[in-house]
Amino acid sequence: MTTPLLVLAPLAVLSIVFGTIVLAVWFSEDYAFVSPQSLIISGVLLYATTIFALGTYTRRDGADVVPPSIVDILTGLPNRRALHNDFAGETNQGEEVALALLDLDGFKQVNDHFGHIFGDQLIARASEILTRLCGNEARCYRLGGDEFAVMKRGPVAGTIVESICRKIIEELAKPIQMEDRAIAVGVSIGISRSTGMDGLTSSELLRRSDVAMYASKRGGKMRCTWFSTDFDRNREAVRELDNELREALANEEFRLFYQPLVDADSHKIVAVESLLRWERPDGQQIGPNIFIPVAEESGLINAIGLWVLRRACTDALAFGNITLSVNISAAQLRNPEFPIQLGYILEETGFPAERLDLEVTETCLVLDPVVAERSLNVIREFGVNVSLDDFGTGYASIGFLRQFRFEKLKLDRSLVVKAGEDDGSRAMMLSSIAMARALKMGVTAEGVETEEQATLVRTAGCDQIQGWLYYKAMPFTEVQGLIDAQQQDNIASKQASQGNAA
Repeated sequence: MTTPLLVLAPLAVLSIVFGTIVLAVWFSEDYAFVSPQSLIISGVLLYATTIFALGTYTRRDGADVVPPSIVDILTGLPNRRALHNDFAGETNQGEEVALALLDLDGFKQVNDHFGHIFGDQLIARASEILTRLCGNEARCYRLGGDEFAVMKRGPVAGTIVESICRKIIEELAKPIQMEDRAIAVGVSIGISRSTGMDGLTSSELLRRSDVAMYASKRGGKMRCTWFSTDFDRNREAVRELDNELREALANEEFRLFYQPLVDADSHKIVAVESLLRWERPDGQQIGPNIFIPVAEESGLINAIGLWVLRRACTDALAFGNITLSVNISAAQLRNPEFPIQLGYILEETGFPAERLDLEVTETCLVLDPVVAERSLNVIREFGVNVSLDDFGTGYASIGFLRQFRFEKLKLDRSLVVKAGEDDGSRAMMLSSIAMARALKMGVTAEGVETEEQATLVRTAGCDQIQGWLYYKAMPFTEVQGLIDAQQQDNIASKQASQGNAA
């Protein structure tokens, strides 16, 4: 529409002006300096010149107007625009449409570790796999980054798309051979469908598939999930909880409890672990298993984590030479500013770095091992110790433990409980302790609740024991009273020993 307008508008104006001049010359003797015939000939020449100039301009301008691309340059797959066009194409009333959104799970780490060129090559290889698995049954699209889509229209479209997605998950569970490397990425998928009678647009289907895809990621990745209207209700509840968390942080509604760890032989308190609690103004207590994932997803965990560190370090100054353990989330460890912020807190509170023990889980390290290792190296330069928490619930290998050089290994409660039930689990626990010893790591058993469990882990070689058999988590004042009483007993015992010696 633009090019015809550029041609017709100047011609229309020129016609009006020239016609006015011709009429003025024809009917007025005042403008008889030129004959009407000469004027008409001049006008024809002027028209011809104008049309030639406009034609040249529009041809040159038209050469610069490129239709919007519907093909992804890197993979050759149709892109997001093509998906919307395909969805808006001719359809039969009531025809089912299924749309799957795919996101590669480990792509960011590959991109960060090997570079963008290698990442582009991986995207191209993944697109080849998806295209092959879709075949003639469905169409594959690249939406951007590491996001792809699969769309199918027609009878039982949802069943066909789900079947294709399960094949994709199975295929991408295997490492992709890239030059001399085998790269494992995996994929999380969300699926939605339209009946053709519900009025859903392609944008709404994409949104629903995106919501379902993130449900797959939260559920452990490497899976496909169908959209449910409950997801939207849950997202609204999560949004409300996130707002409440921000208010809780501003209004100081969080509290720290401390659970003592005892020496396996003497049963004396040698460390305390800080545990976060949230009690809302209405008296309702929200468990960390509920609000921590929300805080991690929104990024608020960084602010909450710093509050925990600062408060715990301030409180633990009163605990004498007792070690303080603080849990660090994966989001905190991925934050490149975290080590610097930790240094500020140690300097601000005056808490001795050698008495601080940061506990991380395998998930923290597996999600982004390069960034995690870099952060832990900086943290250790302060003199802070690092422990691997919940060992026995993941897939840490000897190479994994050697790479990150933990000062302490904490055996998960599930491993301790199973060790008391069957010989295989007991052998696994014993081998874990022997491995930790070989790597010069201390060992703590978590979740010990019975004397039998305590005897088992003590005999197996654990240094410290944590669990309800000895102490539950308690407020600062109560744990301070226990530690003060223990210190008084130590002084009294020492004085008695000196008196006997005299």
